[in-house]
Amino acid sequence: MPCWYYDKKELRETPSILDGISFDTERRYRKEGARFIMECGTKMGLGHNTMATGVVYFHRFYMFHSFRSFPRYVTACCCLFFAGKVEETPKKCRDIIKAARGILSDNYFYSFGDDPKEEVMTLERILLQTIKFDLQVDHPYTFLLKYAKCFKGDQQKLQKMVQMAWNFVNDSLSTVVCLQWEPEIIAVALIHLASKLSKFTVQDWEGRQTQHQRWWDMFVSDVTMEILEDICHQVLDLYQSTQKETYQPISPPQKPPSRADSPTPVKPPNSSGHLPITAQQPQPPPSVGGNGCIGELNNIQTIKSLASTVPSLGSGESLPLSQGTVPSGQPIVYHLYHAPPPPPPPVVPMMSYTAPGWGVPQPPPSHYGTVVAPPPLIPPNLPLGPSGSYYNAGGRQAQQRYQ
Repeated sequence: MPCWYYDKKELRETPSILDGISFDTERRYRKEGARFIMECGTKMGLGHNTMATGVVYFHRFYMFHSFRSFPRYVTACCCLFFAGKVEETPKKCRDIIKAARGILSDNYFYSFGDDPKEEVMTLERILLQTIKFDLQVDHPYTFLLKYAKCFKGDQQKLQKMVQMAWNFVNDSLSTVVCLQWEPEIIAVALIHLASKLSKFTVQDWEGRQTQHQRWWDMFVSDVTMEILEDICHQVLDLYQSTQKETYQPISPPQKPPSRADSPTPVKPPNSSGHLPITAQQPQPPPSVGGNGCIGELNNIQTIKSLASTVPSLGSGESLPLSQGTVPSGQPIVYHLYHAPPPPPPPVVPMMSYTAPGWGVPQPPPSHYGTVVAPPPLIPPNLPLGPSGSYYNAGGRQAQQRYQ
């Protein structure tokens, strides 16, 4: 099975950061996607395990792909849709998209394109290949309840501490601690944080032995206080960054994958401040604010094209690009994911066909005249009927019974 835990150096070299997105912006995108999954799942009545599984899929997906290539809200809907199947709480894709439409503004829902359901369904196959078919995900909720049942002390204070630790687990999904540590260690760290803030000290617990210096030694071994403090600080930094973001502009929307352009540089504006006619593309609704909107919108690729098979290249190799010409004579370069369209089939002129004499009444055939056909010849060797003819009184030919 693949290893889904990374060190801090690897988390600073994600595909999004290598694609030109800053570290803080990449973390903000992750937090926005995780909170969107939680809000959308809560609106649809999904359980905490389903929402947490979708968030973990979301974080793992962007360890292999860039936010510039895949819009975060489309990916979030796909992760929630797929997590519902894994956790046996499935929801219809159109219901998830409907819930997303009620949460997102027009600027952000623009990234779903003209056919949101097709975008989500196509991205599901890419998600399944990205997570390498590793569907089973464990969460700190189970270990949190398991550890809390062993504590002794005031039950009212214990309940308050467990509730606070549960909220910390929910908020930790907006960070990347699920990409750094196992769920058992995260549960221990957040119980430790909640006990400090709620002033509930775990002094005794069931199954305590002499070699156990702290309560978590019975459940997780070789966990240092530095590891627990690091997890606690990442969760606490989440609340500080939330207060700072109230004064920051809203992140720009992303261009829908169905209308994406190849990540080729866009021609700079002319002296009048407008793009040339040949470089103008359909623009999204006006954004509230933010920097880098043009760079983000013009570097998103079509999900359908990314799902297609792409030949692998070695180091230093480049794929030859096909070139063509536009009617104005300017050369145009097609990207790897946007192959030139095939030439139209030749137009074959059709011969005009006119039926001779259509609408003109034709003379009747000669056998429709008044000439009466002669009677049939008398069959040989047939006996005469009772009336002296070869036909009986009923007008029917006499039948012979064969012996």
